[in-house]
Amino acid sequence: MREIALSEGCPWPLGATPGEHGVNFALFSAHAECVELCVFEIGVMRTAFLPGHTDHVWHGYFHGAGPGLEYAYRVWGPRGPGHRFNPDRLLVDPYARDLVGDFSYTGGNAALPLRCRVTADSFDWDDDEPPRIRPEDSLLYEIHVGGGTRLHPDIPEALRGTYAGLASEAMIRHCKRLGVTALTLLPIQYFLDEERLGRRGLRNYWGYNTLAYFVPSSRYAKKGSSQERGGTVREFRSMVKTLHAAGIEVILDMVFNHTAETDALGPTISFRGIDNLSYYRHPPNAPDDYENFSGCGNTLDLAHPRVLQFVMDALRFWVTEMHVDGFRFDLAVSLIRDSAFLAAVAQDPILSRVKLIAEPWDLGPDGYRLGRFPLGWSEWNDRFRDDARMFWLTRGVGAGRLAQRLAGSGEIFRHGGRAPCASVNFIAVHDGFTLRDLVSFNAKHNEQNGENNHDGSDNNFSWNCGEEGESAAPGVLIRRGRLARAILATLFMAQGLPLLQGGDELGRTQSGNNNTYCQDNPLTWIDWKNADSTLIEFTARLSFLRRRFFQTRRRTWLSGKAEALGRDVVWWHPDGREMRTEDWDSGSGDFLGCQLAPLSGESDFLLILMNRASDAIEVRLPPGGWRTLCDTASDTPFAGEDGGNPCRLDAYTVKLLSRRARDSRQE
Repeated sequence: MREIALSEGCPWPLGATPGEHGVNFALFSAHAECVELCVFEIGVMRTAFLPGHTDHVWHGYFHGAGPGLEYAYRVWGPRGPGHRFNPDRLLVDPYARDLVGDFSYTGGNAALPLRCRVTADSFDWDDDEPPRIRPEDSLLYEIHVGGGTRLHPDIPEALRGTYAGLASEAMIRHCKRLGVTALTLLPIQYFLDEERLGRRGLRNYWGYNTLAYFVPSSRYAKKGSSQERGGTVREFRSMVKTLHAAGIEVILDMVFNHTAETDALGPTISFRGIDNLSYYRHPPNAPDDYENFSGCGNTLDLAHPRVLQFVMDALRFWVTEMHVDGFRFDLAVSLIRDSAFLAAVAQDPILSRVKLIAEPWDLGPDGYRLGRFPLGWSEWNDRFRDDARMFWLTRGVGAGRLAQRLAGSGEIFRHGGRAPCASVNFIAVHDGFTLRDLVSFNAKHNEQNGENNHDGSDNNFSWNCGEEGESAAPGVLIRRGRLARAILATLFMAQGLPLLQGGDELGRTQSGNNNTYCQDNPLTWIDWKNADSTLIEFTARLSFLRRRFFQTRRRTWLSGKAEALGRDVVWWHPDGREMRTEDWDSGSGDFLGCQLAPLSGESDFLLILMNRASDAIEVRLPPGGWRTLCDTASDTPFAGEDGGNPCRLDAYTVKLLSRRARDSRQE
């Protein structure tokens, strides 16, 4: 092993930055006593201590080095409580832009199977422009980069399961047909499989176990890209550029609540060995342990200014260098505990302009904060999910609760200048049942995960419609089809920002498994070959109706007050009158009717009728000539016909009707 010569260099920017004459290295560690840079050339490791030390940043300049150089760090420090310094361990730079090699739990990182690589940014973005879709006009589509295309027969085999596959003509055509405006990607930053999964022969599929926050995972790069220097980055950028050209945004799921180093018994790969006390939260008087607000063993400490800087630098990197359009923050409450994260984002000229979506809870004290994020943020609304499921499937709530969700959940989000798009409405996402499984299973079936079916939520608010799992019974299949279509109609007609789980529009099943985080196999991959083409067309037509009727995408809250063309909303009773206080107070109604006024004279009134009962009902419509746009109980749901008055509303059904705003028979 030979030493290398370093000059002092600069304490900024953090990471390995190539310049005209070499590479500058800068690493933050408040508690280190010295930091050694280790570089690898043709299998030989050469080392030198970073000579500069400024404001807790260790730095040095390697003259003559350039892109392609492989490196890691060894860090010396005290052995007191809370410190995890070990100079025998080679550590990954938190600011690494590329990683090569593989991490092994059996050998740790001592033999350096995993190392950082210096990169140089070069990509022809040409005239790439972000689509900048208005939030109220958005339709989010949550998809896993690998599983989303791995079984797609119309995508070249070499591109299936890759970034390039996601930007293929077949996928763009499908997204445009559905009216999708943004792909929300499950985590794509470099992540590890947990050691316990390896012992069971499983892998981390979802990706919520991040190690390197500036590095797109090579798991999703096509073979040629993953094997060439910078190839994964170029493929990711090309995906973004292609999707932008099609008018589709890219939103990344970011996991800043914890890292892949897990609990006190987990591996030391990066942050822990660089400065354990700075990067992580520790219980009072127990510095050797970790506060576990994530449920994954540790919690990053964004209350520390350097950790907050790290998160902000990573976010700016993905926007400025990779051109993504926004972020969904996993367990976002962990990011705002005692920290200035929200204020830092709000004042940032780059990040304050992208889409910001919070999962507004974690496992810590006061961890459920739905509706408590500020202006400029949207939030996953689990009350929409639960109330929509309970209304249609378990009868756990009545029409009043569903009306609140249909109106945008204003009792939760209507404060501080926030708009209805603050609510991200969803029925199903990666964590839980698919839409098809919601109407096919009463209980979870997670045996394949190897945890004796103890993992995953038991509160699914699902209904198997008479038979658990797959069924050939005509009555069961009719109920399932009607309920799935009614639930989709509820999602698309609600005020707020709709989120559709990829595959729900084609009847994807996970065989009742509601926690498929470790199933990287056909159980989770979208089965395009056996797609329900009728359900795809139904979903696409629903999406079209949402785009046609601006009153489903309001920027302001429904109030019941008169506007230019009438009251913005009228809640309707099946007897042919407005709902009264006593009607709402009954609490268990099976029917919900909602008339939405148009926002201009060139548009139409929209009437939404819902019947969750097992029997058909008759509904007297408001005055005017109504025409049926969609009947979710019909074999031809979009045939279009006069509504008739009274109107028959079949069991488990949503009906959408319209009438012209200038109809002489209107009120």
